[in-house]
Amino acid sequence: MYGGKGARVRASVAVTGALLLLAGCSAAGGGGQRGDGAGAGTTRAGGSAPFWVNPAGNAAEQAAAYARAGRKDDAEQIRKIAGRPTGEWIGPRDPEREARGLTRAAQRAGRAAVLVLYNIPHRDCGRFSRGGAADGAAYRAWIDGVARGIGDRRATVILEPDAVLHLVDRCTPAGPREERYSLLREAVTRLKSLPGTKVYLDAGNAGWGRPDQIFRPLERAGAGLADGFAVNVSNFYSTRDSVAYGKRLSEKVGGKHFVVDTSRNGNGPYTAGRPDENWCNPPGRALGESPTTRTADPLVDAYLWVKRPGESDGTCKGGPKAGDWWPAYALALAKASR
Repeated sequence: MYGGKGARVRASVAVTGALLLLAGCSAAGGGGQRGDGAGAGTTRAGGSAPFWVNPAGNAAEQAAAYARAGRKDDAEQIRKIAGRPTGEWIGPRDPEREARGLTRAAQRAGRAAVLVLYNIPHRDCGRFSRGGAADGAAYRAWIDGVARGIGDRRATVILEPDAVLHLVDRCTPAGPREERYSLLREAVTRLKSLPGTKVYLDAGNAGWGRPDQIFRPLERAGAGLADGFAVNVSNFYSTRDSVAYGKRLSEKVGGKHFVVDTSRNGNGPYTAGRPDENWCNPPGRALGESPTTRTADPLVDAYLWVKRPGESDGTCKGGPKAGDWWPAYALALAKASR
């Protein structure tokens, strides 16, 4: 429903080697010892953000490239993204090594890594972010690799964007539906066996907005075993609307807490295009609230940038492949932010 997530895992894979080196030296925590406090996990808005800022992300590289080219104003705009903690989407090939590198780098900085796991079989119903593990056995092995990589270090995990929603709207083929419930529940159980890991199962967004339809599938998928659920992942609905949706859903799943993806919701959703494509690279959007654990409601554990701002939703509206870095879109998001 709101794809554009699959290919971005390549970026995490590309930096893992560098992060393994960073994690082994005293400079790992120093990547953010800048005057803006970004590396220390403090937002300019003054909120508490105990999450790790990746010093080797696409936004950081883009800011450096703009600075070298003499585009100082553009470099400063992109630093609005580069200086914020964003989700690290774990790739399919070596999840143990990648999760270990990311969480070690975060640990060296005294922070928690935000990891996004997006590899469920039959992912995204064959759309822009199609793919995922070949079968249930491959997925279980992948989750186990992630868990071994995290170990006892701190991590906040957003588990399988779209997976429950696509069970509800029946986009997922009939054959794998029952297995998906088992896979999600097993993944929650395995990850929650780790002492420092928090797990939030994706639960749609305010635009979908039907808690009555999703709460039972969410429970079957293991929400009761998780720390809570995530809303607005890779979408644009306002924080106010997202919190309202999350609170309605929380009432139906035992008062569970939740997190909100605020990465691109500064101007709310786009409504001028085709309703079924308004989620895909919409123009005129803006960065939302900085990641923080100081939120507007006690049920909301954090505002997170789960989607990495500046990475494409898919080959729509002139965008590159899903997950590829798009400098012009990143710059537009930053310039439009308040």
